[in-house]
Order: sequence, then C-alpha cells, then structure tokens
Amino acid sequence: MTTHVPLSGQLTLDDVDVEELRRLIQTSTDPGDYPHAASVDGEVVLYDMAVLGDLVQDRAVRSAVAQEIAHALEAGPGIIAFRGAVDRSVVDRATEAFESMIASELAAGQAAGDHFAKAGVNNRVWNALEKLALLDPATFVDYYASDAIALASEAWLGPAYQMTAQVNVVNPGGVAQSPHRDYHLGFMTNDAAARFPAHVHRLSPVLTLQGAVAHADMSIESGPTKYLPHSQKYLPGYLAWREPEVMELFEAHHRQYEMRAGDAMFFNPAVLHAAGSNHTSDVRRMANLLQVSSAFGRAMETVDRSRIVRVLYPELRNRLQAGASRSAIAGAVAAAAEGYPFPTNLDRDPPIGGLAPASQADLVWSALDAEWSEQQLEESLSAQETKRLTSG
Repeated sequence: MTTHVPLSGQLTLDDVDVEELRRLIQTSTDPGDYPHAASVDGEVVLYDMAVLGDLVQDRAVRSAVAQEIAHALEAGPGIIAFRGAVDRSVVDRATEAFESMIASELAAGQAAGDHFAKAGVNNRVWNALEKLALLDPATFVDYYASDAIALASEAWLGPAYQMTAQVNVVNPGGVAQSPHRDYHLGFMTNDAAARFPAHVHRLSPVLTLQGAVAHADMSIESGPTKYLPHSQKYLPGYLAWREPEVMELFEAHHRQYEMRAGDAMFFNPAVLHAAGSNHTSDVRRMANLLQVSSAFGRAMETVDRSRIVRVLYPELRNRLQAGASRSAIAGAVAAAAEGYPFPTNLDRDPPIGGLAPASQADLVWSALDAEWSEQQLEESLSAQETKRLTSG
C-alpha cells in the first residue's frame, strides 16, 4: 500500500490506502466556518429555511451562504441539510402524485432496476421530474420553486444547471444498499474508472450535486441514507469503495440523520453513502432523489451520431473482415458513436445486471464482433433509440 497519490496520470488500486481514508474521516467540522447555519450536527451543516428564507433574498447574503455551502461540500464534511426545504403541504401533494405513479407502473408490470440494490426490493420512479410535471403542473411549480433547492444547486454548480429526479421508496424490511459513490465515475466498474486520468477523478464530483427531499418522517429506525462525512476528499475513492476494508470502515463510522417530510439533504457525490435498512413495520421511507448536473456537461454542437454510425458501419465491418485490428478502428468508433450510456430513459433502459445500460458504442462493437448485417444494426440502433425516448 502507498500513501502517494499522483497529481496526474492514472490511479490504480495500489493508490488505495485505507488508513489515509480513516485519517480524513476523523476530521471535525468547525461551526465557525458556517455562520449562517443553524448548527453543525454530527458532521452535517444544517440550515433552517424558516430563518434563512427571507435573508437569502438579499444578494450579498445569498452569495455568502452559497460560498458556505460550496465550502461545506468540497472542503468540509461534504453534506448539508435544510430544514423545511419544501413546504409540507406541497410535499404531501407530490407524495400523492408519486404514489399514483408507483401504483400505475406496478399495475403495468414495470419493475424498476436499481444501480446499487436488488431490483424489485424497493419502489422506484425514474424521471420523476418529467412525470410530475405531466401529472400535476401546479405541484411541480410549487415544489421546484423551493429556494433551498435552487440555492444548493447554484452554490455547487452555478447557473443553468440541469435538474433530474428519481423517487425511491424503501419499504418496511428493505435492506441497505452497498456503500458507493455516485455519478459519474461512481457508475463505472473499477476497470472503466481507472481508464480516466487522476484529474478527471477530481473533476467528476463538481459536475453533479446529489440531493434528497424527504417525503416521509424518517427516524433512524426507518433507515435514512448512511453517509461517511469527509470521504469526498479521498481521491482514490472511485476505485476504493468496493474494497472490503473500505466497506468495513464505512459500516463502523457512517452517520445517519433523522429527517422530517420536507427536509432536504445535499451532498457531494463523492461522499460514500448508501440507503439504510428499514427496520420499521409500517414506514414506507420515500425520498425524491435529486441529481443536479452542471450546464457544462454538453458538447458545443448537435451531432446525429446514429446517422454517422449507420453510414460508417459497412466501412468499419469491411476493414475488420479484411484483417484490420480492433485498435486500428477504435478511434473512429469513439469519434462516431455515443460512448456514454447516459442520459437515457431508465424505465425502458434500466441498469439491471450492471451499473449502467449499454452505450451506442457498445452496440456498435457488438455488431462488429458478430458481423451483423446493416439491417441487423439498423434494427438494434432503432430499438436503442426508442428506449431512450420518454414518450412515444
């Protein structure tokens, strides 16, 4: 084991040092760093919207609070919370809408997959953002008009962020998830994550903000999310979280926080976390999971990659059949096909059997390996494109 972590180049499992992670998570948060917070409770910086709501209408105060939030998420414990983030009456209306969605999807035979838990154990509503807008526009407006949600998102990502949401219900008896990091590198296997240079491991967490709005009163017994404060500072964490020693450290030192309906937690996606086990007999622990993305996760131009793939496929196949190696055409495939499986419609294209569905590039390689005809490629591309649509 080594404590050396490269500033550039590649990270490997040899860079994982559990003792370094142990040292980081022993950090104590100084409440003096967060003068607008109501408290620092168990290494979470807690803001009370009943106090803060009017204050942050002043631009200077809002800027100061945003700086506190950004500091907490990066250099602090990595976790903040808002009491009363969304009005309870609005939460109740949204809960009713989400329950209706769950009932409809179950009746239709849909079993949503899960990235880090067994499919079918909990209830999921993928793309709850769009579904709520279509089902109840007034509730959508009242819900996402929450100043707490906007404040946290702007503080970490700046303006023009992209909001997505997925409802998760952990039913009585539901077991905990495995500890993990989240989107982007957190949704990859170790081999895939290790291909990205060290500076991308630093970059990934600042492209996304994770959040959760409570839609039920969550006692510790009901199993609210388990967090390992300060673990976002551990650079090799995207490779380390599957290691047994790291899992043991997580179980020994994680924190959980009671929440009331309408409260919200936000955290750096590199904080090790996992949904807890629901030990109650009567609490369906519902949360609306917010995944807010940076505006900068986009290319400059719109490119019809499916069109390019259709045109190039005969040429790629012919070159392989003529004896060219895969490596000889790999750059062309990467330039032509969409190499990342997200965004997608997780109802139609779920992560069952892995952390992510197949990308367009994966499909192209499958076609080349099996020497599909152009018709076979066309049918598979069309099916994949249809899976990604949210309507039709």
